[in-house]
Parts: sequence; C-alpha cells; structure tokens
Amino acid sequence: MNRRSMFAGLASLALGAAGPRETPLAEPRPSIENPRRIVVSLAEADPARANAVFSNIINVQSFYGQDQVRILVVAYGPGVRHLIAAESQVVERVQSLRAYDIEFVACGATLDALGLGPEAVIEGIAVVPNGLPEIIELSLQGWVHLRP
Repeated sequence: MNRRSMFAGLASLALGAAGPRETPLAEPRPSIENPRRIVVSLAEADPARANAVFSNIINVQSFYGQDQVRILVVAYGPGVRHLIAAESQVVERVQSLRAYDIEFVACGATLDALGLGPEAVIEGIAVVPNGLPEIIELSLQGWVHLRP
C-alpha cells in the first residue's frame, strides 16, 4: 500500500468516526418554562426572500421543539407588504406559521408611510409603533435577533 492511499484511508476513517456534529445547548437549556426567545427581521418585499426566512424559522423551531422556543417576526420597511392583507403573496404561509405559534408584528411607522392603518394587516397580526425599536428593546430583554 503506498503512502497516498494509506493517508486517504486514514482520513476517511477519521471523518467517518466523527459522524454528524451535534449542536451543544447553552445553559440554561431551553424548556417550556424558559424557552429560547428569537426575534426575526423581515425587511425585504420579495416573496421568495420571505419564504426563505420562513423556512429558516421552521428549521429553528424544529430544532428546539415548538414548546421550547418563542419566535417573533418583526416586519418593517418593504417587509411589511407580506403582512398587508390586500397585497401579501405569502398570506397562506403566514397563517400557517401562526398556527404553529410563530408570532408576527408589523411596523406601524411603515404602515403610516404607506397611508395605511392597523386594519390593513392580516387578521390577528399585531402592529407596533415602530419595528426597529421593537427589535432593539427585545434584544435588550435577552431575545436573540436573527437576520436570515
């Protein structure tokens, strides 16, 4: 056996032995009483981009388990359009995520700039005065801010 094939064999054994890597959970570990709290930015108008963000959210929720993570999506700027009932191209996806306890809020300042009020958003979606300060304040309360 030459040195190159011996090295390749040893390398493949080492890689195979490692197996899939698990993500270690930080303390305190998430629980029903103390779930991970994650706020997610949604700031782009492209429906494909929104769907990519939504897929990431589902992956995070699947990793932790629905009862051990709380996820809040804050839509601001062009991202608010995904939560406007009359123009959202992803309304069914938003409603589906809400059925899995994913929360959504829309930026009231963006709605004002569009000449719309809180009644314009999809039923059940909350409106906050301003999306970015909402994210800042949640971050200061210990929420993890994701910008997928």
